[in-house]
Amino acid sequence: MNDIAPFDQDLLEILKTIASEGIKNAAHGFSGMIGRKIEVSNPALRLVPLLTIPELVGGPEDDAVGIYLRFEGDMVGQIMMIMPYQKAMELVDLLMDIPQGTTQHLGSIERSALGELGNMCGTFFLNSLAKLVGASIKPTPPAVMVDMVGAILDIVVATSGGISDQILLMQANFMDGVRSVEANFWVIPDMNALQNLLKKNS
Repeated sequence: MNDIAPFDQDLLEILKTIASEGIKNAAHGFSGMIGRKIEVSNPALRLVPLLTIPELVGGPEDDAVGIYLRFEGDMVGQIMMIMPYQKAMELVDLLMDIPQGTTQHLGSIERSALGELGNMCGTFFLNSLAKLVGASIKPTPPAVMVDMVGAILDIVVATSGGISDQILLMQANFMDGVRSVEANFWVIPDMNALQNLLKKNS
């Protein structure tokens, strides 16, 4: 993980705008799918060290759910929507419009709902980024993983191929009326390629 370009604060501000637009568009798209309005509040983005993921999600041995996408083209990298297992079940309840606490395990239907939400959030973020820089960036289909935080992180690190030791953390609250569930999205891009693309279009 050497020779990674230091991240420019001005570029981070650009990405904050992209992240906010992307997550809000994803919530709008998901609302259209389920026929009910899902809103997003307080979307935020910051740069954090990769190895701090366990601290921010709970602990390395805590159960968690990860929705994982890779992207390729003019820029490569990964997007992971990750949350504690309990929070994932609460999000399923919200998305499926059932009382909080109804979901007690994540079967195929529940995983499909989470996978589609993670897919839409990742795709809308990448589409916004690609439009800004005039690049071709294509996501892979999402994979839903249920495991301990540490095991999920091991997969991310093993497949990152030394892309970066810094990741972009997007946080947002998905809301349905008074109900709200926070979700975290981890974007691990090729920092050098990202900054070169953005500078070409600045």
